[in-house]
Amino acid sequence: MTSPARATAGSTSRTTRLTVILVVAVCLVAANMRPTITALGPVIDQIGADTGLSIAALGVLAAVPLAAWALFSPLAHEVARRFGLGGAILGALGLLLAGAVVRSLPGPVALLWIGTALIGMALAVVNVLMPAVVKRDFPARVPLMMAVYTALLGGFGALASGVVVPLSHLSTAGGELGWRWALVLVGGVLIPPAIAGWAAASRRKGADATARPPRRSTGIWRDRVAWLVAAYMGLQSAMFYMSVTWFAAISVSTGRSEVAAGVDVMLYQLFSTAGALVLPLLLRGRFERWAPAAVPVLAVVGTVGLMAAPDLITGWVVLIGLSSGASLGMSLTLMAVRARDHVASSALSGMAQSVGYLVAAAGPIVFGALYSATGSWLWPLALLLLVLVGQSVVGVFAGRPRFVRG
Repeated sequence: MTSPARATAGSTSRTTRLTVILVVAVCLVAANMRPTITALGPVIDQIGADTGLSIAALGVLAAVPLAAWALFSPLAHEVARRFGLGGAILGALGLLLAGAVVRSLPGPVALLWIGTALIGMALAVVNVLMPAVVKRDFPARVPLMMAVYTALLGGFGALASGVVVPLSHLSTAGGELGWRWALVLVGGVLIPPAIAGWAAASRRKGADATARPPRRSTGIWRDRVAWLVAAYMGLQSAMFYMSVTWFAAISVSTGRSEVAAGVDVMLYQLFSTAGALVLPLLLRGRFERWAPAAVPVLAVVGTVGLMAAPDLITGWVVLIGLSSGASLGMSLTLMAVRARDHVASSALSGMAQSVGYLVAAAGPIVFGALYSATGSWLWPLALLLLVLVGQSVVGVFAGRPRFVRG
């Protein structure tokens, strides 16, 4: 007969193993949330030269995933109801792998657009459901786990931006490797391990991982707190995607090489990782209330600096990157802490990301259009500055400790 103490020890050991597996699975998923997107900007000129797409069309291409997130984010909660949180995320990872492959296939330019749309659809589901997973599986460690998730998301996104151009120029028997192979390698290499890790975590989690969230009306679309979270999400996302899409082009315009410009984008995202890791330190005591309003301020300084002294772009992207990572982490944390449970968190996340990415999708397009119309980066950067100020103002109200109805 097993003693109570031994049974307790065995249960604790199993709980610890399950927690470790869940943490590893979350980290593997996080590692795949940005590379398929952030690798695009540094090779966008190569894509234009190869396909004949105009600057305006390339701006639209960069916005396709954001439009997909806006359209499909509200459906993610229903997908989770049908297949469970674990099953929905596993299926989305499979779709992400398919999209990464299709986007890089030679042939009609339509494949580039179709693959990019599939990537957007897949990421929409995972984007929405991960805050709910963290709320459910790590209820006492939400800010910490969201910081780790955001940091890995930014770190691997940065790595993708930095290596995609050198990889595309790698010599092969048939010439250079090219942007197609570079994109599929950078964006797809870590997806199979994430699929395996998430499948293992779902099996260990058992019924909880596949359980369907109850159908519950949260009144989320009529909730003022939800709209504040959505506005905050939209403004910080618009800032990020304008930056990650066009910073390389701005860097080249200052006389830096294509490779150096890719490194600038990589630095931007590496410091985004640092910003995400610092965020939990800000979410303590009385300052927690003001953190959403404070984190965009550093980016305001960086953007003003970029407008005034563009030759110092490397220093300015560091400041903007720190703010960007903290802003994303703040957005995802709000989706978890402004909900009372993981069901409400899933609904809030779906609503906030749908509205948020609808706002964000316009960012790269308008940014590029302003440059095309004026021939100067001053007006696009003025738009970025306006977005950051708006984010800070919304943050004043989003920081109030209130819950969405549910």
